[in-house]
Amino acid sequence: MRASSLAIVAGVVLFVLPIPGTFVTGALVVGAGALARYIGH
Repeated sequence: MRASSLAIVAGVVLFVLPIPGTFVTGALVVGAGALARYIGH
């Protein structure tokens, strides 16, 4: 599994956790993973 895929999966897990602050963090991690995949890393 590529690092960008792992970042996207980790971001989704953080996004759905019912803990304050993880919603934004998860969205940022998913965005970073998607950007890395778009760039090609």
